[in-house]
Amino acid sequence: MKVLFVASECVPFVKTGGLADVVGALPGALAALLPQGSVEVRVLLPAYPAVKAALPKKAKTVVFGNLPGGRARLLAAKAKGFDVLALDAPHLFDRPGNPYLGPDGKDWPDNHLRYGALARAAARIAMEGVGGWRPDIVHTHDWQGGLVPAYLKLDPPRAAKGKTPPPTLITIHNIAFQGLFPAAAMTELGLPESGFTHSGFEFFGQVGFLKAGLAYADRIATVSPTYARELTSAEFGMGLEGLIAHRRAGLSGILNGIDLDVWNPEADAAIAAPYAVGRLGPKAKNRAALAERFRLDPEKNAPLFCVISRLTRQKGLDLLLEALPRLLARGASLALLGAGDADLEKAFADAARNNPGRVGVVIGYDEALSHLMQAGADAILVPSRFEPCGLTQLYGLRYGTLPVVARTGGLADTVIDANTAALQAGVATGFQFSPVATAPLADAIDRACDAFADRKLWTAMMRRAMKHPVGWETSAAAYAKIYTEMLGVDALEAGV
Repeated sequence: MKVLFVASECVPFVKTGGLADVVGALPGALAALLPQGSVEVRVLLPAYPAVKAALPKKAKTVVFGNLPGGRARLLAAKAKGFDVLALDAPHLFDRPGNPYLGPDGKDWPDNHLRYGALARAAARIAMEGVGGWRPDIVHTHDWQGGLVPAYLKLDPPRAAKGKTPPPTLITIHNIAFQGLFPAAAMTELGLPESGFTHSGFEFFGQVGFLKAGLAYADRIATVSPTYARELTSAEFGMGLEGLIAHRRAGLSGILNGIDLDVWNPEADAAIAAPYAVGRLGPKAKNRAALAERFRLDPEKNAPLFCVISRLTRQKGLDLLLEALPRLLARGASLALLGAGDADLEKAFADAARNNPGRVGVVIGYDEALSHLMQAGADAILVPSRFEPCGLTQLYGLRYGTLPVVARTGGLADTVIDANTAALQAGVATGFQFSPVATAPLADAIDRACDAFADRKLWTAMMRRAMKHPVGWETSAAAYAKIYTEMLGVDALEAGV
């Protein structure tokens, strides 16, 4: 089975969010799951500077013409354990910093050409192959790959006339980002006007890249079962709920996983002391190291909470500011790492200045520090208003740092609330709250503080959390099942 991944980012080459983690982890998980040699994934990425720097100098080259934005070439090579196809178009991708944003912090004005070119190149590879390799399935991701199914259905490459396009799957990682551009972009993108309809890629008078993917892909996936259900509602569907509900039969919600080697408290070089589910004592050394790093003086009998997040209202961080007095009144402490909205950055910096020894804040992002925070904190706060899947709560489970989460999306699917029934059954792994508002969040913080005071209960929950499955095995099997269904291949014959 040959699978072409089409994505705008991929760990370890380039990352701005969870999309990169999924694209970076799933190929290896599929390879480990299926019989050796039965699945072959190649990842098509834009040749950003970081991607090109990772490729060997002798990468094979294929010249592409007639792509949106001009000519480009395709670089094919093995790099960092991946079979990479990099679309080399310096006029589109040779730019520093964030892949999507210019120096002014706004979207690059030619993003439609940049990711239109990526999608058109993917369609050509899907139909014509490259170097004798032609995919059986195209798995595209988010709005940046949304035009791939549209090109294959509406305007396949001329050289591929008579060939049947391979089936396509699109995964929605966050429906808030849809890739919307003026209707005039159709001409530059080479999209036929016949597709500019309510049932096609038109979205309130604009060209919708994500809508194109949802309209024309053979199957749709998103990153948790609850988020899949939420997307069919007006509250979460962001204007696309009708289309998604219409395509419900072809919609799957598949939880993301995490890399169990990278996130492993027994062998993590970024933490102060390794520990394990049967040897929790050294976690205290990580707590001390975290407190020193954030200049905190946490109370022994109250939890040290952490936050590792973009500072946005989507993440519910404004609610945390409002609930902070309750947290501090319980004797708890807070260490926060993140960046985002300027007003939230300032508000948390002010909170740290006004509560020395109790609130510590680092504005920015530091991968190594995030590992120490997961190892050193007692609990992690994830009060998101919506969260397709979420990864930080999975890291928290893995490290025995109990998640306090909003009951939404993947947070609802991965954390078992410490309610009376779950505590009696011995299955609780964290704390959920709903609705997503200040008072319920403050109540969940109270519940966490109460549980922390019962050391026997808290230790049992830590051990249970660390045993909770958070890897890719189950999710990779679910994706493999979709692939085999799209190909009409019996899953048992495919070794799934």
